[in-house]
Amino acid sequence: MRVILTGGGTGGHIYPALALARYIRRVNSEAELLFVGAAGGMEERLIPQSGFPLETLKVKGLPRKLNAGLLRTVFLMGKATGEAGKILSRFRPQFVVGMGGYAAAPLAAAALHRCVKVIIHEQNVIPGITNRMLAPWVYKVCISFESSRRRFVRRSNICLTGNPRASEVGGPAKETARRMFDMDPDLPLLLTVGGSQGAAVLNQSVVDFLLLSSAQKYFQVLYITGNRYYDEVVSRLKALKITEIYGDRLQIRSYEQDMPLAMAAADLIITRAGATTIAEITALGLPAVIVPSPNVVHNHQLINGMELSRHGAAVLLEEKNISGPVLQQEVYRLFNTPGQLISMAEKSRMLGHTGAAEQIYRLMCE
Repeated sequence: MRVILTGGGTGGHIYPALALARYIRRVNSEAELLFVGAAGGMEERLIPQSGFPLETLKVKGLPRKLNAGLLRTVFLMGKATGEAGKILSRFRPQFVVGMGGYAAAPLAAAALHRCVKVIIHEQNVIPGITNRMLAPWVYKVCISFESSRRRFVRRSNICLTGNPRASEVGGPAKETARRMFDMDPDLPLLLTVGGSQGAAVLNQSVVDFLLLSSAQKYFQVLYITGNRYYDEVVSRLKALKITEIYGDRLQIRSYEQDMPLAMAAADLIITRAGATTIAEITALGLPAVIVPSPNVVHNHQLINGMELSRHGAAVLLEEKNISGPVLQQEVYRLFNTPGQLISMAEKSRMLGHTGAAEQIYRLMCE
C-alpha cells in the first residue's frame, strides 16, 4: 500500500495526519507513506521529527478579501498543482488522504485528475473551503461530528469516523498522572490551557480567577500559559503573591508537550475549542469549560464548542463574556456538584471516537 497524506499549515491538520500515519505503519509495516505539505508551514518541523518523509509545495491560502494577493495565490495554486502531478507520477499512490487546509488542495486536485482515490478528513463541525470544494468528487469524506454531514452537498460518500488524533489519546490513571506532574494525587485538579502560544484575554481572566480563589484549598491548578505570555503571567502571579499563597497547589508551565497526559491528570479543563483539543478531551471524557477563540475562520471554534455544550459535555463561555469572577462561578459550581462532572464526563466520552484511525484505514482496505 502506498499512501500520500497531505494538508498542514496548523497543528489541527498535522496531528491527525500523523496519528493516521502512525496507525498505518503499526498495522502494515510494508506500507509506503509520504507527506506533502506547504513550504514554510509547521509541517516542515513536525513531520520529519516524527520520522516520515516530507515534500513541500509553494502554496498560500486564499485571502479572506479580494485584493491584489488573490492573483498571486491563484498562480501559486496552479503551479503547485503541476508540481503535485510530478509527485504523484514518482510515488504512484493508491490513496491520497487530504487532511484539510490549503496545503491539501493541489495534491488532491492532481490526484482526482489522475483518477487516484482521494479520502478527505474534516476535523471541525464546519468544513473548511478546501474540503467543501473537494467533497463531491472524492472517494470518501470522513467527518469528526455527525452534525457536519448536513453541511456537504453530496452525502453518499460521507463516513463518521471521528478524529484520528483521538486514537492516540490515553494515559495512566488520574492519580498516577498527577504524580508525574509532582502534584497531589488525591486533590481535584483544574487544568487551564489556551493553546501553544496562549491567549491574552483568557490568561488575564485565569490570573484574576486564581487571585479570587486564593483562599480555597480544595483544588489544585495546572496552568499552561502559552509560550508568548509565560513571562508576563509569572511576573504578575508573583507580584500578587499568588504563587506564594498556592504553593505546591499551583504548577505553571509555558507549554506542555504531552497534553493527553495533562488531561488525564485533570478533573476539569478550561480550554479553547480547536479540533485537536476537542478530539483529545472527548477521547478521555474530560469535562470542559470551553472559551472558543474568536480569531479563526468561520468562527469554527465557537461551533465546535456549541456541539459539546449541546450534548451536555461542556460549559461554553464566549471570550467577550469571560472574566475572573465568571470563571470562579463556573469552576466552583462544577467542583461543588460532582454529579454534574460525572454526567459531563460520560457525555463527553460518548462524543469521542477512539477508533478513528482504524476506520479510515479500513476504508482503504475495502
